[in-house]
Amino acid sequence: MSALRPLLNRWRRALARGLLFRVVFGEKSRGRRLPNTRISASTCIEHEDLLELGDHVYIGPFNFIEASHGISLGEGVQVTQHCSIVTHSSHRSQRLLGEAYANWPVDRLGPRPGWIGGRVEIGAYSFIGPYSLIEANTTLGRGTLVCAGSFVRGSYPDFVILEGRPARVVGDSRHADEKLLARHPELRPLYDAWAGSRADPAAQ
Repeated sequence: MSALRPLLNRWRRALARGLLFRVVFGEKSRGRRLPNTRISASTCIEHEDLLELGDHVYIGPFNFIEASHGISLGEGVQVTQHCSIVTHSSHRSQRLLGEAYANWPVDRLGPRPGWIGGRVEIGAYSFIGPYSLIEANTTLGRGTLVCAGSFVRGSYPDFVILEGRPARVVGDSRHADEKLLARHPELRPLYDAWAGSRADPAAQ
């Protein structure tokens, strides 16, 4: 058996890679076919019917997406790995209500005290770095870069770079883009097609 163990382990890893970690093109969101969108099978999605995706979206392995209040991921958004995007927070309610939390009569008394819930919107061609948390009631503009390990809550304009716990604005993603476009000017029309204005980010 010891001689077979390495072979069995290789087969086991190959099977897991094929079934769980291999990301395949082609998804569907709200009746719309998305031929270039990819979601890892190892990502957990709750309330998938309230998750709205653009095409060219990438959601990598081991993410948690909880969409009970609605999530919109725009064209080309990348969610790397080990990220959480959540649209509600219940820990305050549980501390306040204790055992009464589970049986709170929402229909008679309204929402549980301390409950937070709200939609998350992430604009086109934004990047969510590994081990990041995007909380309820968050809106990120186009071209946002969320650095690894950031905890994000609130509304932010286009092209910001966010970092920290809690996240704060630390830069403008267009600065790096402009340096690359200077080296590859032939790509300017492709960039402008989604980014829009060619205004100098330093003037913003």
